[in-house]
Amino acid sequence: MDPRFPTGKFEFDKDGAAARRPDCIAAISSFPGELKASMAGARLDQPYRDGGWTARQVVHHLADSHMNAFIRFRLALTEDKPTIKPYNEAEWAKLADMRLDPRVSIQILDGLHQRWHTMLLAMKERDFIREAIHPDNGPRSLDWFLQLYAWHGRHHIGHIRLTAAA
Repeated sequence: MDPRFPTGKFEFDKDGAAARRPDCIAAISSFPGELKASMAGARLDQPYRDGGWTARQVVHHLADSHMNAFIRFRLALTEDKPTIKPYNEAEWAKLADMRLDPRVSIQILDGLHQRWHTMLLAMKERDFIREAIHPDNGPRSLDWFLQLYAWHGRHHIGHIRLTAAA
């Protein structure tokens, strides 16, 4: 197993997107609880691999990333093909707030995922094909973002679990 991708690499299933939506939406809903469970036994200041982030940094990154994802969904739902702003996650991981207790970011994720889940359940079929433009990756549908972030949460939970095994 490659510790960079403990759950495998992300692959968008365009043809099966509609069929995968319920599972992806459920993953968004259940993520905070799964994250909390993964923290049992995690060594917070242990990198999950040589040169990798610590479990603490991973949790704070998840809050950063999922806040950005939620905003991207909202932009795509309310604007016509908005251009979204990328961010330098490696530099964000060096900021002082990354040293805080991870429970701070878990609290953010609890509320954020509740709102995100509610928004996802209210979306119509046509909403999932709406797009946002990523400057580096081009147009991406909300189906793509949904699958990406369902994967992203579990991907990083895998990293946190690796710190307990280290």
